[in-house]
Amino acid sequence: MAVDRHNKKERTEELVEKLVHVNRVAKTVKGGRTMSFAAVVVVGDQKGRVGYGSGKATEVPDAIVKATNEAKKNMVRIPLREGRTLHHDVEGRFGAGKVLLRTAPAGTGVIAGGPMRAVFEALGVQDVVAKSLGSNNPYNMIKATFNALQAINSPRMVAAKRGKKVGDIVSRRENSSNVKMEKEEA
Repeated sequence: MAVDRHNKKERTEELVEKLVHVNRVAKTVKGGRTMSFAAVVVVGDQKGRVGYGSGKATEVPDAIVKATNEAKKNMVRIPLREGRTLHHDVEGRFGAGKVLLRTAPAGTGVIAGGPMRAVFEALGVQDVVAKSLGSNNPYNMIKATFNALQAINSPRMVAAKRGKKVGDIVSRRENSSNVKMEKEEA
């Protein structure tokens, strides 16, 4: 719950929390082994904001709470096309984890495995095709997915960087595909 300083009212953000993975870890000490649990959580508002976090504690619920709090702190905004898919295909890497994210037409759904599916559902993406090409470690897969998502540029962002209008960039893309089609026909 965030407090709006001007209105002094509490406004609640509807956040979706997805538990991705819980791992039991052991630390060997003088008297034997100390067991604890590590959790990975993805949090999103299903409108283009998403974050991930990991937490460790002696009990599972405590680890989940820590991971959720960290995920809320690390939320980032991702531009979406029509609020349902990505703007362009993109690859992401982290360590041995490598993921490929592709845009998809309406009605495709979320075609992604495990940790990536949790990220897309929390983000609010409805149509995407994703493939994990490297490590299947959930930590690396999530970090690689976030690496890819943060590399996405919307037409508005590209136009701002180039000092052009959005219409110039979008129409250029359509014109270049029409030129390619005309060359293939000839």
